[in-house]
Amino acid sequence: MALPGAAAMPPTLQLLGIAAGTSFLLDRFVPAVSLGFFTTATLLFVFNFIAYQTWLIVVYPRFFSPLRHLPTPPDGHFFTGHTKTIVKETSGMPMRRWVETVPNDGLIKYSVWFQERVLLTDPKALAEVLVTKNYDFVKPYHFRNGLGRILGIGILLAEGDEHKRQRKNLAPAFAYRHVKDLYPVFWAKSRELVEHLSAELKSNASQPAKTETVSADPEKGQSEHQPGSIEVGGWTSRATLDIIGVSGVGQDFQALQNPNNELNLTYRKIFNPDRTGRILQLLGIFLPFWFLKRIPVKRNTELNDASSFIKQTCRDLIAKKRTAMAEKERTDVDIVSVALESGGFSDEDLVNQMMTFLVAGHETTATAMIWAIYLLCKHPEIQTKLRDEVRSKLPSLDEEVTAAQLDECHYLHAVCQEVLRLWSPVSLTIRVADKDSSINGQFIPKGTTVILAPWAVNTSSHLWGPDALEFKPERWLNADGKVNSKGSAESNFSFLTFLHGPRSCIGQKFAQAEFACLLGAWAGRFETAFEENSVHAKEGVPEIKSGITAKPKGGLWVNLKELDGW
Repeated sequence: MALPGAAAMPPTLQLLGIAAGTSFLLDRFVPAVSLGFFTTATLLFVFNFIAYQTWLIVVYPRFFSPLRHLPTPPDGHFFTGHTKTIVKETSGMPMRRWVETVPNDGLIKYSVWFQERVLLTDPKALAEVLVTKNYDFVKPYHFRNGLGRILGIGILLAEGDEHKRQRKNLAPAFAYRHVKDLYPVFWAKSRELVEHLSAELKSNASQPAKTETVSADPEKGQSEHQPGSIEVGGWTSRATLDIIGVSGVGQDFQALQNPNNELNLTYRKIFNPDRTGRILQLLGIFLPFWFLKRIPVKRNTELNDASSFIKQTCRDLIAKKRTAMAEKERTDVDIVSVALESGGFSDEDLVNQMMTFLVAGHETTATAMIWAIYLLCKHPEIQTKLRDEVRSKLPSLDEEVTAAQLDECHYLHAVCQEVLRLWSPVSLTIRVADKDSSINGQFIPKGTTVILAPWAVNTSSHLWGPDALEFKPERWLNADGKVNSKGSAESNFSFLTFLHGPRSCIGQKFAQAEFACLLGAWAGRFETAFEENSVHAKEGVPEIKSGITAKPKGGLWVNLKELDGW
């Protein structure tokens, strides 16, 4: 809810303008009631602001909002709504609970920071927002501006006709016929990851036994871990950064060989915001982006330096490729080369796309690998079954693997799908109604925030049955043992990890193939278990650290046993 014309000017500035204009008129034509221009304007602004906030927070949502009759979770406060719950709990977890406990017909309303939000819970509502009316609902502008510093305004953040143009020009690079040519890259880097882990095991075995103290989480400081244990996330992040480097932009960043690689360290800094960083994210809901990025705090300096470094890295790579094309040299099969040859992008467009690929193309899959290893440690029988299939259907790790061979590993793909269902790397996505619209017949006013929550939809017992929270890869297999696209649900829209429609993840096939290669190589070579006395070995939901992606807090520490014969 906003004053008329809010799309053009924030309500606070409108109120300030009204106060200043009224004060000027009073001072000019009714000086007897004026206390002077500035005093009168200040008093009028304070009065108008209080009145507007009272209307916005108390009156409108209860008596005038077209959303007021929608079902609402019971744990809301009269003034602050569900803000305390959202701030206190991991992003996506309240929605997972509400989908199960709040009777609804596809829509649930809740409020955060005095703003109404609508959570979508059924396939029909999701299909409207993601497919039939997808351009009615856009990413929030503060979200777009904030992420744009690191991702660039590429296909992930573009809207409307610009998004259509970008997706059309990039589609050939992400078609399966192109992705299958990248399988050797995925497998080569998966092999390199396994080899580095093997070397790490041998190095640890040669060291004298002692208690090892390492930094598990920047917020928690130093914590003790068993000698020889490894933290999964650091390794998988370096591997996926190398993969997106070679297959996405044609550059091997060699992060696996050198963990102190500048690009790797830059992204680690971005993905691990300190307390100040999280406060800035929160303030982004209320304050304009141009103001936030000028606040003289360390986090802003870090983000500005990171953005400059990443952009320059991308510009250098594009210039190198332009030179190769001008000399009529054969270009590579990486995604940016395909996009460059299409002629549909300027150099600055390609910088934005490369920035998007480098973040979205490595952090999400690295996080998926963390959750895959977590679940395999909790379910050793599934880990064994997976290893047996990989070893029986794929050649030795030292040999090259083809797309056809990997596609025959149906249980491997079922495991990957089930990991992505239970623990989607991104727990929720936000949209804002760009104009008056409707969902499931319910009028949705312009400016309404709409929530798409994979962590809620992917685990809804209404969509997946009473075992929705159980790790059961078999739900993705048909009677003939082949993988199906719906799992045990009736609708594709019950699986929201990659979204659907024109705004679905363009790199879905790329990510699924990369994920399968990494997990197949890891499971084929190692037997993995939680380190002794690990908190993750306990029952229940692990403590989670939210950021661009959601991961176990403190990292995931495991012990590896290298197996022979493959």
